[in-house]
Amino acid sequence: MLSASLAPTLALLLVPLAELPPPNVLLIVADDQAWYDFGFMGSKAVRTPHLDKLAAESAVFPNAYVPTSLCRASLATILTGQHAYQHKICCNDPPKGVDRARMHPFIKKAPALPRLLGEAGYVSLQTGKFWEGHHSNAGFTHGMTTKGRHGDEGLVIGRKTLKPIEEFIAGAKGKPWLVWYAPMMPHEPHNPPERLLKKYPVTKDRPLKLAKYHAMIEWFDETVGEVLSHLDAIKQRDNTIVVFVVDNGWIQETGPKQTTRGWFAPRSKLSPYDGGVRIPVLIRWPGHTKAGRYDDLVSTVDVVPTVLAAAGVKIPREVSGVSLLDRAAGKEALARKAIFGEIYEHTSRDLDKPGVNLTHRWVREGDWKLIVPVKGDAELFDITHDPYEKSNQAAKEAKRVKELRTRLDAWWDGR
Repeated sequence: MLSASLAPTLALLLVPLAELPPPNVLLIVADDQAWYDFGFMGSKAVRTPHLDKLAAESAVFPNAYVPTSLCRASLATILTGQHAYQHKICCNDPPKGVDRARMHPFIKKAPALPRLLGEAGYVSLQTGKFWEGHHSNAGFTHGMTTKGRHGDEGLVIGRKTLKPIEEFIAGAKGKPWLVWYAPMMPHEPHNPPERLLKKYPVTKDRPLKLAKYHAMIEWFDETVGEVLSHLDAIKQRDNTIVVFVVDNGWIQETGPKQTTRGWFAPRSKLSPYDGGVRIPVLIRWPGHTKAGRYDDLVSTVDVVPTVLAAAGVKIPREVSGVSLLDRAAGKEALARKAIFGEIYEHTSRDLDKPGVNLTHRWVREGDWKLIVPVKGDAELFDITHDPYEKSNQAAKEAKRVKELRTRLDAWWDGR
């Protein structure tokens, strides 16, 4: 006989997906966190017990990437399944003298996930980071942001309260729901509670700035634990697909002066290096995903098609990504062998022509990653053996550079 705890889960596996009620969707988006700053990614410096537990229950993709290592562009990709050159949400701010509202039509025209799910009967809640004006511009039925630079009113989520999420789920009244939980954490300001900062004593190897960043990571992890515990308490774990991503990487600058736009190192946020674009992705859907680590190359353009596949909603043709659902269930590896990305300036010079704002393009295929700047020489790295991109192999691997450059140009030539 089946145990009482296993029977419901195994029963789900016997029911065709089309005959099941559509799942709820919880999208968790960390903000400015390095790909290696998680316990489940091998870190000994930070504590992430709740995310570690989620990872143990999830399909883990440790070789995942954001195409663009800038928050607004990256979040738009997570919401639309398109690269920035397609949705045109490339830069954080408009050109000098141009009103921000001039940027909002792009998300209205894009295949935004909340709008697509809404057409299938879902209700949706936006919390935290959202740059695109009123939350309804992306099709959210409910939300905390009504103006939108970073997220305005929505930014209290996580740092001050989680009640809007609990109240929204309670008010869904049987309808399937989508929750966008994107607190500005561990993003600056790095102002963790003193009780957490005490866990990260300042040492020669951990200056105060780094200690605060580490404590912020644990604070964010605590909030994730609270949200997931709430799902368990209201018995909505099994009918909810949880997707965890990060908007971009972060390497904490600890010196006395900034060397970039903020307190992050040059090879992290706003860069094409793995310190900026590499992230982990987690997918948990009890009865449908198989816990384990999958080495496939994946991208955040895959979030939208994965969720739509789970919800039984047709994936629009203009979506660039692929569904990870079968792979996350332990089925055969993805046929796709390469992923791509593009890096832009922080402040736009031309809203309608992404290429004008471009600084780099990049491609990873197998072990190899090619970075092509708009100005300067290409760089090639063997990511598997050189994960921190210390040894440029472009001069030694001219043929490989040429092959990857051809593949990159076929994807998008930057114009």
